[in-house]
Amino acid sequence: MDFKRAETYILDKLRNELPKNLYYHSYGHVMDVLQAAIMYAQMENISERDTILLKTAVLFHDSGFIFQSKDHEDVGCEIVKNELPAFNYTDSEIEIISGMIMATKIPQNPKNILEQIISDSDLDYLGRDDFWDIGNTLYKELEVYGFLNNVEDWNRLQLKFISSHQYFTQSAINLRNNKKIEHLNKIIQIVNSYTT
Repeated sequence: MDFKRAETYILDKLRNELPKNLYYHSYGHVMDVLQAAIMYAQMENISERDTILLKTAVLFHDSGFIFQSKDHEDVGCEIVKNELPAFNYTDSEIEIISGMIMATKIPQNPKNILEQIISDSDLDYLGRDDFWDIGNTLYKELEVYGFLNNVEDWNRLQLKFISSHQYFTQSAINLRNNKKIEHLNKIIQIVNSYTT
């Protein structure tokens, strides 16, 4: 595996080819998820080889957005199948990476520890102090793409989403769950203030 070359390739592609109105699913989001994944890999004592596979999956997990938003995970898997052999990734490594990319699809359904880590990393912000700022970028993106009409729709969507969300690794549960519940309670208050 030539991770460094694969990383340079995909980061360059994301920087230059992701649509500019992806305010949430952006280059910055990928870097944020990468940072969280490295942290959780260390906390969960993941081997060096598996950490490289995890980091590769993170870097490619939203690459499908270059082409489309619907089923972007499937497109991301196609990209890794087409591109990673050039960076000396084996078929079995590509299969593991594809499994991790698919694990980020909502609703998340991870099948192993690496898939759990990428799932937790992808939504790490739900239990962090920058939750509201990052949430605003997602609101803006969904509004631009016509998925939301107003902030009330957004808060109802957040309430439904966060109520059903769970962290999978013990590390993320310990680190993020309490703060996530605080945010959820605040959103419940906001939604309860609506008259309709």
